[in-house]
Amino acid sequence: MSWDRDSLWAKSRVYFERAFDTDREDHIFGLWCAMGLELLARAAVANVSPTLLAMPDKEQKFLLIALGHGSAKAPRRSIATNQVLALCKILIRDFNEEQLKLASALTGRRNEELHSGTAAFSEYTTQQWIAGFYKCCKILAESQGESLTNLFGDDEAKIAEKTITEFTEKIIQKIQSQIAAHKKVFYGKDETERERLRLDTKKQGEILAHKKHHCVECPACKCTATVQGDAYGQEQVEHAEDEIIVRQSIIPTKFVCPACELKLNGYGELLSANVANYFIHRAHYSPESFYELVNPSNIMEMQSYIDEYHIESYISDHFCNE
Repeated sequence: MSWDRDSLWAKSRVYFERAFDTDREDHIFGLWCAMGLELLARAAVANVSPTLLAMPDKEQKFLLIALGHGSAKAPRRSIATNQVLALCKILIRDFNEEQLKLASALTGRRNEELHSGTAAFSEYTTQQWIAGFYKCCKILAESQGESLTNLFGDDEAKIAEKTITEFTEKIIQKIQSQIAAHKKVFYGKDETERERLRLDTKKQGEILAHKKHHCVECPACKCTATVQGDAYGQEQVEHAEDEIIVRQSIIPTKFVCPACELKLNGYGELLSANVANYFIHRAHYSPESFYELVNPSNIMEMQSYIDEYHIESYISDHFCNE
């Protein structure tokens, strides 16, 4: 067991890398993030002194090990995660009660996921904790003279910084006021009109779902609304029995409800309205179309490839070598 700050920092980076390679809607994403956050918090405490991570005992044998004076063969015991987070609040100026509460909730879910039959992160959705998670990581990294870029890499750091900036109390209040206003207008309509709008938006949502939209419930009128977003990370290619499925993670950035006409823009606004869960685009291909293979039974298609090959060969032989 190592209480060295550099090894804890490096290991936290590995765990975050594994998290960001996972679909955001997968509960494993939350688990990796929680484990990475715990290691990051331990690194922050070790940055002050590795001895703070050693479990206190009467003989101070764990403290001696942390100081490099104990037996190399002796077992080592660390303080509990809740003690680590409490120390972060004491030692790190910007790690306040808000960060302590969020970090404790995440690590608590980690314990529940690993030590019980409950799928702890399935009911604790990403949008409930991602903004606070990013902020915790930023504070803990900067307390060690590091940055989110050093911790997450360029792409994820940009998303994290943008999320932290956009998700503020002022934006939350603004969006909640918008939701209340649109709700009032919608429920001011007669019941027949409201029911018609519910049915129309449900049908429209089913159509748009095939055009890279994602259906959600409108926070104002409870009708079917849709979100769109920006592709994030690498495509995941899955080879099924007779088709190839390409999965692409999407960060939601636009929300539209045709029923009450509520519109939101930017991840922070969607997060404030609780419609910001990451989602997945899935595209289905036949092996032939995905790999651009020629169907030997299609004579015309084969002939076009042959003709194209002959033309390219002719140009290469007669012009490119002159």
